[in-house]
Amino acid sequence: MSESTHGLEKTLGSKETLILSFGAMIGWGWIILAGDWIDSGGPHGAIVAFVAGAIVVSFVAIIYSELASAMPLVGGAQVYSLRALGPIGSFLCTWALIFGYVTVAAFEAVALPSAMAFIIPGFDAFPLWNVAGEPVYATWIVVGVLGTVAMTFLNYIGIRIAAQFQIIMTVVIALAGVMLVASAVTSGQPSPDPSFGAGTAGIFAVILMTPFMFVGFDVIPQSAEEADIPARTLGLLILLSVGMAALFYMAVIWGSSRALPGAELVDSTLPAAEAMGVLYDSTTVGQIMALAGIAGILTSWNAFIIGGSRALFALAEAGMLPKWLSTVHPTYNTPSNAILLIGALSVLAPFFGEQMLTWIVNAGGIGIVVAWFFVVLSFLILRYREPEMDRPYKVPGGYLTGIIGLILTGVFVTLYLPGGQSALLWPYEWAIVLLWCAFGVVLYALSGDSPVDSSDEVVEKMSALSDD
Repeated sequence: MSESTHGLEKTLGSKETLILSFGAMIGWGWIILAGDWIDSGGPHGAIVAFVAGAIVVSFVAIIYSELASAMPLVGGAQVYSLRALGPIGSFLCTWALIFGYVTVAAFEAVALPSAMAFIIPGFDAFPLWNVAGEPVYATWIVVGVLGTVAMTFLNYIGIRIAAQFQIIMTVVIALAGVMLVASAVTSGQPSPDPSFGAGTAGIFAVILMTPFMFVGFDVIPQSAEEADIPARTLGLLILLSVGMAALFYMAVIWGSSRALPGAELVDSTLPAAEAMGVLYDSTTVGQIMALAGIAGILTSWNAFIIGGSRALFALAEAGMLPKWLSTVHPTYNTPSNAILLIGALSVLAPFFGEQMLTWIVNAGGIGIVVAWFFVVLSFLILRYREPEMDRPYKVPGGYLTGIIGLILTGVFVTLYLPGGQSALLWPYEWAIVLLWCAFGVVLYALSGDSPVDSSDEVVEKMSALSDD
């Protein structure tokens, strides 16, 4: 087992890398949104929507695959955008990506107590205050805070341990999916819903949700320098993880649709768990499915702490954030201070109650798609400016693939802006975005170092990695 040029441990094999990405994508969303997908698009329409969504995301994923194989360095998007766009473009890209990752971690800090409320009768106890008209319970805060502390500690003490935890939790989720499909085959009935729901409008409504169900494949590039696998394999694993996630989502939709109509599923707190309970005619089995949902929370939470901390580390290494964020723990070989910062930000979310789930998901979504846009733009610039760069995996279609990816990501960015179909709400969601921007400006100003001036820094790191 060796170390990277930054002192991070090269400990992830192909299996750990693939499961890290797959587990990040199949988090908590499927167990609470399956009813919405079926109700909006119909059972077949929702599956078509996920096929279309997987194709859209695949354009971005395949571009990441080439860049990750060419520059397998910690930070992923930060490295690509620095080489192509320079320090300012790199900071904007990476800070937007970190925002998306931190909001996912904060989301899970609220999702965990919401899942416990489904499993444990009377869990909502000791109301403290209201946020946007919704009560905030002491039990939610305690569980959310303890969960954040536990996940932060898990990542603090080593990526190897975090990766092993990811494998165990992902196996739990996969087994639950197999149980759902098996019961749908043996006990389910064809869905009474129209196959394509509300037609194209319903399918499009589901398509809009799909990119954010696939967020997580980009965790692989963020931790690329800790992967002890060939560069070409790294790129292929990104594509494979997207395909696996797409199959999982489609199986959940099909299985759930054979248990209950979409209108009944959408009224359930946890539709996939409700479907499982109906198919097995057992409330206990439904609660077991809810436990799989908790496993989904933990896999997503774990992966985005890994991805977000490595992106923070990379920005600090490049002189764009305070140097203390680039500290590597002498014993655990992890970016310890970056992990602690994400934990500190996430622990605030449970104090705002269940309403925070919607706010942070919507606000964080714009960060993800903005970062994707910058990554695709970086791909096109590097293809033009550095055609001789060693690319162990090359994107089929080259410029055409990049242009399509740029258009698709650009369209998704506009959906969040005022007038768009997923426009952020004022003041809550825009306030979260603006606070994050202000936080970035403050940390950038406090960095104390001049940011690297050109792509020479990336080339130097690549040379050091090759010599190692």
